[in-house]
Amino acid sequence: MSTAIKKTTLRAQDLSCPSCVAKIEKALESMNGVERVEVHFATGRIAVEHDPQQAPTDLLVKAVADAGYVARASAF
Repeated sequence: MSTAIKKTTLRAQDLSCPSCVAKIEKALESMNGVERVEVHFATGRIAVEHDPQQAPTDLLVKAVADAGYVARASAF
């Protein structure tokens, strides 16, 4: 049974350089169920297209934390 892909927006705190973006993208893209990641350095916005059964939002936030950054689910 296939699950619909969901788009979740996270907000990262304290992005200080472009390498921060690359580290977050790499951490999220390596997860099973993640289809696409787009990190905006200037705003800290992280857009993730993912299968919520394989990669639920709490695991997305944990992957960002494991990469060394703080993120939370965002309404924007």
